Amino acid sequence: MAAVLAPVAESIVVRTLGRVDYLRAWDAMRALTAARTPATTDEIWLLEHPPVYTMGLKGHTRAPRAIGGIPVVPTDRGGDMTYHGPGQLVVYFLLDLARRGLGVKELVQRLEQSVIELLADYGIEGARRAGAPGVYVDSKKIAALGLRVRAGRSYHGLALNVDMDLGSFARIDPCGYPGLGVTQLVELGVTAERDDVRDELLARLLNRLGYNRPTVTDELSIP
Repeated sequence: MAAVLAPVAESIVVRTLGRVDYLRAWDAMRALTAARTPATTDEIWLLEHPPVYTMGLKGHTRAPRAIGGIPVVPTDRGGDMTYHGPGQLVVYFLLDLARRGLGVKELVQRLEQSVIELLADYGIEGARRAGAPGVYVDSKKIAALGLRVRAGRSYHGLALNVDMDLGSFARIDPCGYPGLGVTQLVELGVTAERDDVRDELLARLLNRLGYNRPTVTDELSIP
């Protein structure tokens, strides 16, 4: 289990953004990462996307333009294909890992552990799977992870299925695994409001990543 990082003096900006078009969010992540300096404050974005399939670097050569009328976006994150849509909590991590002395593998473990702890709060046992980043419940995936690290700075992040239409996953091999089942909190008996789930997961993430001075905003000011 990943230990909790010691709290750091620097602040972190937390953006609670509601529903944001995937391409707009991706462009904004890349813009912020490209413009970063050693003094740039780290950020966490919490949002959801309109229906979209995204393809990681593993599958660019076989990514179609659309599936069932839903657009497919080839991205620069790790991993294979996944689906995003309303009712899924997406969390992006724009962090200076080099400044924090945090490796990619350890970051992934901390993100997974945050989700596992959230599930435990609801009486659900979440688990990792060797060689397949994410969190699983009874062998079904409930949270997917995909990151990009450039010059020691991360972007992209994780997606937690809360209360969404899972049917769109049936059109693909989720994360590149044929026959992989998916699940979500509502199917597991969780009736908490989405904003409450968001806030509880955020608290777990801040704790696991060691930030204790969050500044929360609902603005996405990057063009």
